[in-house]
Amino acid sequence: MVLFRRMLGDVLRDQRMQRGMTLREVSAEARVSLGYISEIERGQKEASSELLASLCSALDVPLSDVLRSVSDAVAIEEAALADALAAATPIPVARAAGAGPVVASAA
Repeated sequence: MVLFRRMLGDVLRDQRMQRGMTLREVSAEARVSLGYISEIERGQKEASSELLASLCSALDVPLSDVLRSVSDAVAIEEAALADALAAATPIPVARAAGAGPVVASAA
């Protein structure tokens, strides 16, 4: 299952680290508790739209860039899950009722 909050946390952490900022710096700039930001980055808490806007402002990154990155990450994970499911699901072979085993012959 794809969890949006986990993907969002990963993107926010990546943005923070790319800027060389600590949780403490983002916390002070966004006026959000350090612990709460940490929980968001770890995908344990959902960020409200107001909180997300504050974090994006503190990180000096447009909200649209964060959401686009999250959307791309979700799409990649969905595709990987679909591929894994397709590989794990046997393809049924239809045979006529009462037919014996399928035998291949070289002609």
